[in-house]
Amino acid sequence: MPASRSLKTKIRDQTRRTSQANPGAVLLRLDQILNGWAQYFKHAVAKHTFRHLRRFVWWRIIRWLTVLHRWRWGEIRRRFTDHNGRWLPLSANGITLFDLDTISVTRYRYRGAIPNPWQHRTTPT
Repeated sequence: MPASRSLKTKIRDQTRRTSQANPGAVLLRLDQILNGWAQYFKHAVAKHTFRHLRRFVWWRIIRWLTVLHRWRWGEIRRRFTDHNGRWLPLSANGITLFDLDTISVTRYRYRGAIPNPWQHRTTPT
């Protein structure tokens, strides 16, 4: 199973629509899962994947909160936007959802020729 598919499965398990779990506890667990996954894959070329997963997680949580609290879209907008209409980070009980865009994606550095201690050296005669 590809890594992103298993991550999505974990996210779906945490945000079942019929779940009555505490939103703060769910956000805390999702933060741990997302941070660990992002730290592991930050050395790959994964910025596009991070954006896709960020959008996926955001919508899963919004849908789950909509069902949990019986909110309509206007209530979601009122709670999660500022006075200018900009979206705020999702948060519950003082816990904010981890933002995958904060992880800087870097490729592995080129290290040149790595010395091999077992390589046979020719000695000048």
